[in-house]
Amino acid sequence: MKAPCSGAIDCDLHLPMPSMASLMPYVDDFWREQFITRRIDRMDFQLTCYPPNTPLAMRDDWRAGNAGETPLQKLQRQALDPFGTRIAICSILHGAIGLYNEDMAAVLCSAVNDHMAREWLDHEPRLRGSILITAQNADLAVAEIERLASDRRFVQVLMPALGDMLPGKRQLWPIYRACEKHGLAVGLHAGSTYRFAPTGSGWPSYHVEDYVAQSTGFENAIVSFLAEGVFNECPDLRLVCIEGGFTWLPTLLWRLNKEWRGVRQEVPWLDRPPAEVVRERIRFTLHPVDAPRDGALLKRTFAHMGADNLVLFSTDYPHAHFEGEDVLPEGLPDELIRKIMIDNPLASYPRLAAEGASANTKETAA
Repeated sequence: MKAPCSGAIDCDLHLPMPSMASLMPYVDDFWREQFITRRIDRMDFQLTCYPPNTPLAMRDDWRAGNAGETPLQKLQRQALDPFGTRIAICSILHGAIGLYNEDMAAVLCSAVNDHMAREWLDHEPRLRGSILITAQNADLAVAEIERLASDRRFVQVLMPALGDMLPGKRQLWPIYRACEKHGLAVGLHAGSTYRFAPTGSGWPSYHVEDYVAQSTGFENAIVSFLAEGVFNECPDLRLVCIEGGFTWLPTLLWRLNKEWRGVRQEVPWLDRPPAEVVRERIRFTLHPVDAPRDGALLKRTFAHMGADNLVLFSTDYPHAHFEGEDVLPEGLPDELIRKIMIDNPLASYPRLAAEGASANTKETAA
């Protein structure tokens, strides 16, 4: 169904992958020479979780732009205007995160972030940004967060769901402390550095195996955050699971609560049912909706999740998850739609919440 109201907050919108040529103005002379001399400037840095020519990578009617249309105008026409979008949180999951050279990875992540700010955020006030980091080096990641923290248009830090280690590991806690300090959510996005197989039994043969396995990567990530005690260390941190589905959540919550009762003595900091923590601190973007088209079944799934604040509106533009402007699944009640589209995102991103409070204060004063 079409969005019944304006003012949507799109929590997952993908900007085009910048070419190396477009990133060159954002790196210093040393690295520019390195990229050219080593022919790294000829790489496209596409991650294989979304091969560019696969049908899911981009909706057919979104592939071509209009004559004379700029990339920004195309984005406005296809992704912002049709859905009455008030704010869209952008991301670029650049292949730099898979590099073994930590310094080079950090330089490229910085270039991607600066490119987003100058080429996109500066020209469209509805856009907000995600700070891409290389999580393999927490010190470099924190330095990038600190460098950009003063730019309030960046509202989250972006990491792949399947990285070099489970994301709750304590080596990564400096990243989460920096996010909490600056009011930035942690965005775990579907994808991988591909240093390790996406399944527990090795490498798959086909793309469909990798694509479906992403949801289990999110499950592992959630359990890791809980068991390692990330939310105890960072009591104000928010985690957003992006583009990994959500209909698998009820069974995960049931099993988490059941098994925690038997083994909770080894994780004494997890002092209440894990499902309560998930419902309080973790959110999930809407698309892809990995559920049957039957609206009644989807309503039952939401009921089993046990809360109406868990799902955040997203188009996942330009990936192909719906047709035309039918961005919402059928069968959801109006009150829930309003929460998914506006209220839940505002409550989930501290910087958006502060922005909304500031706007309300100004309106009251006027």
